Amino acid sequence: MLQLVCIKQVANTETRIKVAADGTTLDPSGVTWVLNVYDEFAVEEALRLKEALGAGEVVLASVGGAGVTTTLRNALAMGADRAVHLKTDDPAPDGLQVARALSALVTELQPGLVWMGKQAVDDDASAVGPMVAEMCGMPCVTVVCKAAIEGGVARLEREIEGGRELVEVPLPAVLTADKGLNEPRHASLKGIMAAKKKPIDERPAALGAPGLERLALELPPPRAAGRIVGEGVAAVPALVQALRDEAKVL
Repeated sequence: MLQLVCIKQVANTETRIKVAADGTTLDPSGVTWVLNVYDEFAVEEALRLKEALGAGEVVLASVGGAGVTTTLRNALAMGADRAVHLKTDDPAPDGLQVARALSALVTELQPGLVWMGKQAVDDDASAVGPMVAEMCGMPCVTVVCKAAIEGGVARLEREIEGGRELVEVPLPAVLTADKGLNEPRHASLKGIMAAKKKPIDERPAALGAPGLERLALELPPPRAAGRIVGEGVAAVPALVQALRDEAKVL
């Protein structure tokens, strides 16, 4: 079975980002780019299923600029077979554009399973997976935390408020992985060396027209400095007054 894993290159969450001079994009200088953390669970689950079946192919796909190749190589080092780089010069295509590009690839490859992370840590939209499924006419199960694939059927558990939901869907399907689905492996030295020779098919991304217009990006305003209202028991009346008259929470 061919499995397609759609991954995204994102800024490291510990990176201090800056808004670019145009006011609508991020300044890429000094940014450390990494594989989206939820996508790691998707890659690992696809690899485990291939190993359990003893056959099949795991293909990676990502939309982005030239720098995406590095992230694809890192994911190939985990054990995936090959990758498709859907290239674009747009620094931030919206979710609908990305879904169009990926759905065109899904239609071409006809995978038995499409894996993604449940969300990207940069925009937290959680939208691309369901949109790809809708465009391709496939069932979609999101926030998957446990998966069993057998006989053309996926039996899944997904996190919901207060518990877990059990879902069963026929293949092919689109699944988005949640934290806890597995423990992603670290790439071995052998895997890193092998990844350098694995093919990456580069082709233009069929994005189509954007569905959103980004008017501006702004960093949140700095927090106001705190103040000490007193010490010990004597501070209680002043604190209560500040909470009532200034914070308006009492």
